Amino acid sequence: MPQTSARAALSDSTADLSAHLRRFSRASVLVVGDAMLDRYVYGEVSRVSPEAPVPIVTVTREVAMPGGAGNVVRNLTALGASAAFVSVVGDDQAGSDLTGLIGGQARVEPWLLVQNGRTTTLKTRYISQGQHLIRADREETLSLPEKLGERLIRIALDAMAATTVTVLSDYRKGLLSEHVCAALIAGARQLGRRLVVDPKGRDYTRYHGADLVTPNRRELAEATGLPVETEAEITVAARALLAQHEFGAVLVTRSEDGMTLVTPGDVRHYPGEAREVYDVSGAGDTVVATLAAALAAETPLPEAARLANIAAGIVVGKVGTAVARPAEILDAIAPATGALRKVVSPAAAAEAAERWRLRGYRVGFTNGCFDLLHPGHVHLLEQCRALCDRLIVGINSDASVKRLKGPSRPAQGEAARAAVLASLASVDLVCLFEEDTPLDLIRLIRPDVLIKGADYTRETVVGADLVEGWGGTVALAELLPGHSTTATLARLRG
Repeated sequence: MPQTSARAALSDSTADLSAHLRRFSRASVLVVGDAMLDRYVYGEVSRVSPEAPVPIVTVTREVAMPGGAGNVVRNLTALGASAAFVSVVGDDQAGSDLTGLIGGQARVEPWLLVQNGRTTTLKTRYISQGQHLIRADREETLSLPEKLGERLIRIALDAMAATTVTVLSDYRKGLLSEHVCAALIAGARQLGRRLVVDPKGRDYTRYHGADLVTPNRRELAEATGLPVETEAEITVAARALLAQHEFGAVLVTRSEDGMTLVTPGDVRHYPGEAREVYDVSGAGDTVVATLAAALAAETPLPEAARLANIAAGIVVGKVGTAVARPAEILDAIAPATGALRKVVSPAAAAEAAERWRLRGYRVGFTNGCFDLLHPGHVHLLEQCRALCDRLIVGINSDASVKRLKGPSRPAQGEAARAAVLASLASVDLVCLFEEDTPLDLIRLIRPDVLIKGADYTRETVVGADLVEGWGGTVALAELLPGHSTTATLARLRG
């Protein structure tokens, strides 16, 4: 069988990969699997309990998000794809919270069945200064009652007919029994739909006949009983799995070492794409979501695997169960150069801020139109940077500037204004906002320091109450007299 080397796997052209990625918006994927609620409790530890030798966590905030198969759905929508989601939750608070989170996502059609008396899987992580202190789990792993299982199969088959690719996301919490898996795999074959499995456990009999399975290195070893230390050993084990269960392909994820794709006629090794590894939780969900979206967008399997490898490299450098977005994947395929790397979306800025905070950095934020950058702006931004460790600058979009300043403004478009700001050493990230005020952006980024010029007062700074409410501070920077964009434009027009 032919084998493609790790470096040769990179020969997929940048233009082709970018074109495939842009078609993700037309992709429709069905996800069937175990839904969970991931809850993150952040706090500060300054003393040890007098009751026992354990740290006392002073809670500062809590964040909840879909986990398990729900994180696959979250990744799909972040990539621009549409998703149908079929799962089961309990009649408890975690189930209600999870239903609200899933239902609040755009481009998602949720079918979350409720089982009375069932405990919705809830994973609560306590984190301080970037360190996980403890994780507390609540879960139930019993198989579904027969009637509920049959109802789930009927709903899933109807949704399968309306989508292009199906994902079985198995976390071994009782939903994907052998009967459910067999029925859905048979249904996919009958409907001519491709089916991808993110597997768990040692016995892959339940996934027999799936088009693609995505075990990690450890799972491959457990399923085959074979060594998996080298690329050659991984290839042998994956081929054994392929033959035993009549899979169409096996994609083995190898953490920082990349991935290996094995089909009946080919083997491809993809090197690791991560610039830094910070948190590997949820990376498997990103891989299967990217694969499914790519296949639904009619991307050939080798290129789909390459995109999944790039997406995995992005999320392991983020905090918690993160997602990869098309702009980030495009940047990884064809990196922006120089200052343009600092111009990011609001969501990317929020993720960067969270990453910096967990590493102990103090995140600052300021905003403005910044039309025709002048020495007064430079002086202001240098003061802002002196008040924090990392500075994010929000700038009004062109439409927002016109509403605030009149139809003749801005003198420079938003792309030019962002590029000039990003070229300054004092600025770490730049992001645009469409609203008249940066309130939504401040709420998203949650800066530790909010800075404006001294022509404001604390009472007139937008977002001051928010920032102080979560323990941040508001600062006013001195202005350099004699500099004004309006006056400069007037002189030029005069």
